[in-house]
Amino acid sequence: MENVIIIGAGPCGLSAAVALQREGLSPLLIEKSSIVNAIYLYPTYLQFFSTPELLEIGDYPFSTPHDKPYRQEALVYYREVARREQLRIRSYEEVVAIEQLETGFHVHTVNQFGKATVYSARRVIVATGYFDHPNLLGIPGEDSPKTTHYYKEAHPYAGTKVAIIGGNNSAVDAAMDLMRVGAEVTVIYRGPHFSANIKPWVRPIFESMVNKGRIHMWFNSQVERIEEQAIVVRRDSESVILANDFVLALTGFRPDRQLLTSIGVNFHEETNAPLINPETMETNIPGLYVAGVVASSKYDANEIFIETGRMHGIAITKHIMAEINLACG
Repeated sequence: MENVIIIGAGPCGLSAAVALQREGLSPLLIEKSSIVNAIYLYPTYLQFFSTPELLEIGDYPFSTPHDKPYRQEALVYYREVARREQLRIRSYEEVVAIEQLETGFHVHTVNQFGKATVYSARRVIVATGYFDHPNLLGIPGEDSPKTTHYYKEAHPYAGTKVAIIGGNNSAVDAAMDLMRVGAEVTVIYRGPHFSANIKPWVRPIFESMVNKGRIHMWFNSQVERIEEQAIVVRRDSESVILANDFVLALTGFRPDRQLLTSIGVNFHEETNAPLINPETMETNIPGLYVAGVVASSKYDANEIFIETGRMHGIAITKHIMAEINLACG
C-alpha cells in the first residue's frame, strides 16, 4: 500500500510530492497526460505574469534572464525538479475513481491503452488542474471546426478573419500575436471597457493598437451564433453579422469536481469550492486532501495559481507527518 498517492503532476502536485519525499514518504504521482500538462498547453510563446521566484518549488531556483519567465523555460524547470528529486510519476494514466476503504483508499486508473489498474493508498491528494474543461458559451456553432477554446500560436491564422471572445490576458496576448502575422482581429468582450487584469506592460501597447485600428475591439458585445463564414454578435442592443473564418473562445476554464463529488466531498453552497480545513487542505473525508486550483470556487479558477497552490503541499505534508508521528507515539 502506498503512503500517499497524488493525482495530478502539475506544479502544485509536484510541490506536494517534493515536500513528502523529503520526509521519506516517496509518494506516487499519477498523471493522465505529461507532467505540467497545463503549462504545455499554454500558448507557445506565453510569458508568465509571475516572477520566477513565485513559480519555484522545492527551493530550487528558477534561473532565467527575463523578469517574467516564458512557457518553455517553465517546462524545463519543472522537468528538472522532477528529475533531480527522482519523483515516481506514472504519466498517461488517468484516475477514474477514488474508493474509500475502512483504512485508506483504492485509486482506480485507466492508461492510454485502456488497461485498468487499482492502487491502494493510505492518503490521497487531488491536485488536478482545470485546463481540460473550458467554460462553454452554449451557443450554436460552438462545436464547429472553426471554433476552439485553446490558442497555441498565430501562424495558422495568417491572413484570415479571426474573432476572439474574451477580454483578459489570454485574449489580449492572442490578439497581439494574430495582428503581427496579418490576421484581421476582432476582440468581442462583454465588459464595457478594458479589463483591469490585463498585464500592465502589455496594456498600453494593446490599447494603442486598438486606437490605431489594427485590432478591432467590441465592448458590451456577445456572440450569439457561429456560422460557417460569419458570426452573429449582439452589440449593445442590435445583432450584427461579422464576416469570419475562425473563432477563439478564450473564456477561461473550470476545475473538474467529478472525483471529489463521487466520493462524497462536501462543497460550499454558494461558491462550490470544496469544504476543507484551510490549514491542512484536508476535506471532510479523513486522509483525502486537495491542492492547487481544484480547491478554488467555480466562479474564479484563477484565484489559485502556482504562487499560492504550491504552498498547499507543504501544509498537507506537515499535517500528514504530524499524524504519523502521533501514531508512532
